[in-house]
Amino acid sequence: MDGWLKNIKRLLVSFIIVGFAQSVMAAELHEMYNGVRGLGMGGASIAVVNDETALVLNPAALGKLRDYFVTVVDPELSMSGINERIYSTDILAPLTPQTTMATLAANEGVHTHASGKIFPSLVLPNFGIGFLGSFRADAEVLTGGTEFLYEYRNDYAFVMGFNFRLFDGKVKFGFNGKIINRVDVNESAIDTTTTGNTISSLSSEGMGIGADVGLLMTGPWKMLPTLSIVARDVGNTRFDLRDGLFNTTTLKPANEPQKVDVAMAIFPIVGKKTRTSVTLEVRDVTTLSAELDKNRRYHFGFEFNFYDALFLRGGYNQRYWTAGFELAVNNYQLQLATYGEEIGTATTPREDRRYMAKFAYRL
Repeated sequence: MDGWLKNIKRLLVSFIIVGFAQSVMAAELHEMYNGVRGLGMGGASIAVVNDETALVLNPAALGKLRDYFVTVVDPELSMSGINERIYSTDILAPLTPQTTMATLAANEGVHTHASGKIFPSLVLPNFGIGFLGSFRADAEVLTGGTEFLYEYRNDYAFVMGFNFRLFDGKVKFGFNGKIINRVDVNESAIDTTTTGNTISSLSSEGMGIGADVGLLMTGPWKMLPTLSIVARDVGNTRFDLRDGLFNTTTLKPANEPQKVDVAMAIFPIVGKKTRTSVTLEVRDVTTLSAELDKNRRYHFGFEFNFYDALFLRGGYNQRYWTAGFELAVNNYQLQLATYGEEIGTATTPREDRRYMAKFAYRL
């Protein structure tokens, strides 16, 4: 037993100390993947994920699966609550920067967000493959009307993951490999008098290979206390493997720095066929001490599961409340969530309230 504990301690230390320090003091913190379930639970996911999204959230959680999932279609959309007033029914308007700039010129200081994902996949106990397609666009004409902020990211990624169960499943160790094509725009001061702004003219693009490593440790007690650690983009993910698939630009996206996330969870049983999940997660602990606004790193969530058919969720995301709902019937799944995203600074917090929906059909 002492030898086992020593090995676990070594694993914990190696996960936590690895990484390069990078402090983000302002604006939104972006993740490659955040699902509707996790965002309904305050953005906390790595200790509670138990479906195909384990491939990208925490590959160690592939060891929690008891059956296979074939996800055929699963469109997921998210947008700021203000979008309907700004863009009416044109939900794809934020993907056209020139039109977006003209629209927001009459709404200075209003931040809009739109994002979407698909993730068809096949996952089995301890193994999975999937194809992730995602986009997000954030835009704002800054107060004063002379500068336009536009951020856009489009990822296409093939992901394969494996997990190893140790000590009768009490310890799960998983990893994935990712081949990613990324198109990236990160412009904070476009002159609002310019014309001809397009994603292709503003973007950088490149292809890269990355990997995530995850660890889950579950105590053999009634509420199954669980510790989870995930190292993302181990060794940094670079996008200079080759030119991108879509644009002719020679500019490459910035490296995705390595991060280490840590979470804890418990799973109380409330009654017959009624279970709960409660989790606390801290993002990128390797740079937490340098973060001026530590609230943006903290995530707390809970979920009530009734008969594996109805799910109610809530939580705390960065300093804002979240809520979620899911109805699962046969092979169909409908999920809804709302959450607040921090887009301000350490001295001037600012919430962007967002709404999210996902429909999935699985075999």
